[in-house]
Amino acid sequence: MLFAVGCGSELHVAKCGNGYCEKDNAETCLSCPEDCTCACGDGVCTFGEYCAICPHDCACTIPPKTPPMGFNTWNHFHCDVSEALIREVAYAMVEKGLMELGYQYVVIDDCWQVARDPDGTIVPDPERFPSGIKALADYVHQLGLYFGIYTCAGDKTCQGRPGSLGFEGKDMQTYADFGVDFVKVDWCYTKGLDPKERYRIFADAIAKTNRNMVLSICNWGIGEPWVWGPYTGTMWRTSMDITDSFISVLFNMEQTLPWAGFAREGHFNDPDMLEVGNGGMSFDEYVAHMSLWAMLASPLILGNDVREMDDATITIVGNEEVIAIDQDPWVVQGVRVYASESGQVFYRPLAEYGARAVLLLNISDEESVVGFSLEDIGLRNGSARIRDVWRHEEVAPEEGGGSDALRFRVPAHGARMFVVRGEEEVPPSGVSYLSDLKWMYSVGSLGPVERDMSNGGSEKGDGKRLQIRGKVYEKGIGMLASGRVLVYLGGRCKRLEVVVGLDDEAKGEGSVVFRIKADGRVLFESALLTLKDEAVEVHADLTGTRVLWLEADAGGDSYRDDFADFALARLECE
Repeated sequence: MLFAVGCGSELHVAKCGNGYCEKDNAETCLSCPEDCTCACGDGVCTFGEYCAICPHDCACTIPPKTPPMGFNTWNHFHCDVSEALIREVAYAMVEKGLMELGYQYVVIDDCWQVARDPDGTIVPDPERFPSGIKALADYVHQLGLYFGIYTCAGDKTCQGRPGSLGFEGKDMQTYADFGVDFVKVDWCYTKGLDPKERYRIFADAIAKTNRNMVLSICNWGIGEPWVWGPYTGTMWRTSMDITDSFISVLFNMEQTLPWAGFAREGHFNDPDMLEVGNGGMSFDEYVAHMSLWAMLASPLILGNDVREMDDATITIVGNEEVIAIDQDPWVVQGVRVYASESGQVFYRPLAEYGARAVLLLNISDEESVVGFSLEDIGLRNGSARIRDVWRHEEVAPEEGGGSDALRFRVPAHGARMFVVRGEEEVPPSGVSYLSDLKWMYSVGSLGPVERDMSNGGSEKGDGKRLQIRGKVYEKGIGMLASGRVLVYLGGRCKRLEVVVGLDDEAKGEGSVVFRIKADGRVLFESALLTLKDEAVEVHADLTGTRVLWLEADAGGDSYRDDFADFALARLECE
């Protein structure tokens, strides 16, 4: 609808593209980037904004909507924990400005507990915590921080202290009474136990306390926690414990990359804590470590002695531009689009028109030149602005040039990270199919998301014709859940017609929840569909939609037979 608005003799037509940001007409920097500039206070949580720095626009919740940030004692202090240490660390986090950047959780790991009293209540070490845990939590809260604690799903913790097996309900209530905001639950002494079942017990026990807490699932990837973790906890470990070495950083990254489709707002893959500042890696290696964790939309939990940080450590963990990438409100985990001996390229779309975070990684022992194209990162070929988030300046390609050859020198065992701002590809007028359009982003749990065929295996193009309960579809999208596709529509499209269901390639155990979202708003969510269910035909109104999301969720059980089809997937655009 068009209508004239104005003041005095100055009239203009309220329509996106007229040069005026009509907030009364529901225009925002996301719905109408042509007219509106993103800024804290505009009521829209966009790239560069998150709870700690823009609570006006971005919700501050426990558990948080974006990856938790904070500190944990284990990597640096191990069992040498005390009330005095936690007070000093909490104070340092405020004094050094870490809290203002978003590092808000102060977590005591193992060795704070020594026994249980006759009624089964956990007993803190009276020598190391003479004032008790509640008084310590109160002190942390008074500083404006959140307080976290550790336990284990087995009958003993990893260091042989009392675990929570059989005491889950009592322990979670005790922690709630302490004022705990974050619970890390380890997986030692659990032989014969099912992690999915045991962590569900912890989640239910936390819910019964009526206190909101982060549940950190620390079972090292056993039992595929990325599948059921989104239905159980806030974050789940994807790998074994990290060590202060570059090879460990790379190993944990590789263990996390395949599960990008499971990460989402409020739920995160966790490759373990940061080692930055502990002294075992070079400056360039620590830069790569921090950059990778931000690209993976991972929790940023400091594992160093924050009381004694040198300038190099503060430069890395205090980089606001890198933190903003990690904390982007879309919570879309980065994917790798290129890998060779000389370098690797990762990217993730950001909640700003035409914006992508790009990471160039060099794991070799020599400086290398690594490049990418705008097409590699889902942007239209043409001009783009490239900001180096470590140098804090806009840069030009250093080797060659042009949108198809953006090449940069990357140090040995190092990384370069950029925010690239370009133009989105818009769909043509009339009827088109999503499988024929350029996508902003796609990810599945086995190989690439496929166009006009089922997922098949791990290689591109190895699927079969899309087929749901015997009916063949010539057009559509196939993926193995959990996965998603983002497509830029630019407000030009009116309707989407799509048929969702499990492909006949799936076996008897397949089950998927399908979602269609418009600019983050859910337009359609299916029940948990199996091979026994008929396909579901969906007609979605896309009026005004800038970004269309197609999501296939593994449903919390398994992903191995979850061959999800978005068949037909036909758009009608202006």
